[in-house]
Amino acid sequence: MSVAVAPLERRVWREFLRLKMRLWDQRRYGRLVLERVGDMPLVVLPEVFNPVLLRSGAFLVEVLDKLAPPRAHVLDLGCGSGAAGIAAALRGCRVVAVDINPSAVRCTRINALLNNVSVDVHQGDLFAPVKDERFDLVLFNPPYYRGQPRDALDHAWRSPDVIERFSAELRAHMYDDGRALVVLSTDGERDSFLANLAVQGFQYEVIAQRDYGNELMSVYSVC
Repeated sequence: MSVAVAPLERRVWREFLRLKMRLWDQRRYGRLVLERVGDMPLVVLPEVFNPVLLRSGAFLVEVLDKLAPPRAHVLDLGCGSGAAGIAAALRGCRVVAVDINPSAVRCTRINALLNNVSVDVHQGDLFAPVKDERFDLVLFNPPYYRGQPRDALDHAWRSPDVIERFSAELRAHMYDDGRALVVLSTDGERDSFLANLAVQGFQYEVIAQRDYGNELMSVYSVC
């Protein structure tokens, strides 16, 4: 039985985790590290989002392992370290990965080689590098917050308009029976994201959810 976490408890958890980040986890953030997601070794370059330390990437991989159909055409959008796309490739999917951050593109290519899979990796903004392609499955772990990114790594945290652009452009890049898996958090712009998807005529449902104390993280299936 799940137990609801009160807002005050979430604030306490949030402050605890911020302190933990400053005192301990900071040594893994913004630095070259080797992580592991399931059975996958992953190099994380200094300017690339860490999918283990920051949880959402590893959570998406965990969900994807149960859902990605073999031989599906998959887009890993905002690929970061490449964790989700590589997990799909290990299941036999044909994967394209895109990120605006050149370090993330390089990181994904390194990790594809490290895991002995083929991933077609492109640098570019959102769907721009795949403007004429459609996919069975689109994977997206979007920035948490609205705002202008301060540097390359901050693209993983902030964007002024990614919610609206993703919602408006997604349909053109999915097959009729395709869907997207999107990771959203109560600590981010979840409600705004879902409202924009609804405006564009999408239906969505929670297919996995985890309460980390400071945030409730969910993977949504969008179609």
